[in-house]
Amino acid sequence: MESFLQENTEKKGINKIFIVGIIIGVVLIGIGIGLLSRQPSMDEQKAAILDGSFREGSPQFAEITKDIIISTDFKKTIQSPNAFGGISMYINGNIFNKGKKNIIGLEINVGVVNQKNEVLKEKRVLVVPTQQSILETGQTIPATLSLDGFKKDDDRANIRWK
Repeated sequence: MESFLQENTEKKGINKIFIVGIIIGVVLIGIGIGLLSRQPSMDEQKAAILDGSFREGSPQFAEITKDIIISTDFKKTIQSPNAFGGISMYINGNIFNKGKKNIIGLEINVGVVNQKNEVLKEKRVLVVPTQQSILETGQTIPATLSLDGFKKDDDRANIRWK
């Protein structure tokens, strides 16, 4: 009966397996962060893709622009009021490559204009390779983007692609 009433004064320590598990977890997290930090940022990746690209005003740009047809898909393009009283537009279009070269980098400019052809809002988007890896000859790819900050009384007459 004495052994039943006696307090058991066993010294409790930290479990060594628990410590080893914590150390392994910290090392794995450190390796993961190290690998992620070695990858270039999205801005650096975009700059590398667009390096050596044809810009507006060059003869190569005019030649390639003739081979790209962009059309707005008005059935999928919507405008929606947001919580701040403004209007957001979700613009959908289709990009068709009728040329003889595959396109590995394509940046488009989308603008919403009023009836006087004045630009209300515009946005540049890298479509290839961000939304699609390559635009092959004779292929059509969808392009989707959103423009925010319109007022209710803005005259949103048309959408221009470039």
